[in-house]
Amino acid sequence: MKKIGIFYGSTTGTTKEVAYEIARQLDVKTDDVYDVAKTAPSAVGAYDVLIIGASTWRSGDLQDDMIGFIDGLQSVDLDGKEVAIFGCGDDSMVDTFCDSVGEIYHSLHDTKAMFIAPFNNDGYDYSHSESDVHGMTVGLCIDNVNHADQTDKRVKAWCDKIKEEIC
Repeated sequence: MKKIGIFYGSTTGTTKEVAYEIARQLDVKTDDVYDVAKTAPSAVGAYDVLIIGASTWRSGDLQDDMIGFIDGLQSVDLDGKEVAIFGCGDDSMVDTFCDSVGEIYHSLHDTKAMFIAPFNNDGYDYSHSESDVHGMTVGLCIDNVNHADQTDKRVKAWCDKIKEEIC
């Protein structure tokens, strides 16, 4: 069984809540869920699968705590690690919806990590997102502002996809 670590950056608590729901869905112990504000990037070394999540702020910016963590991850050996990305945003921010997902993906693209669990953004109403890369959404996007009723369903479906991909 592959060991999963969940690493999140959260300012208001929404991304933290999603991280813990993902942990519940994947049977990940709470000891393996990390707030990146209190965690060194080297902590990822203990895991085979990294689930990384952050919210999108202002005009498409990555959540503050995640910026330094991602910078640190670029110097960590991620060769052979499987990485799944999730993010929280507001689809009424039509030009920057869940840009954090794309920012994480692009920042780690050259690290030799293997990206898993792309997901689709059907049901959201936005015109552009950095999470959309080459016609696919590179991770799970959550909008608890306008589509909170869809969060549990999306998280479950994404976690089921992760289970299929890492077995």
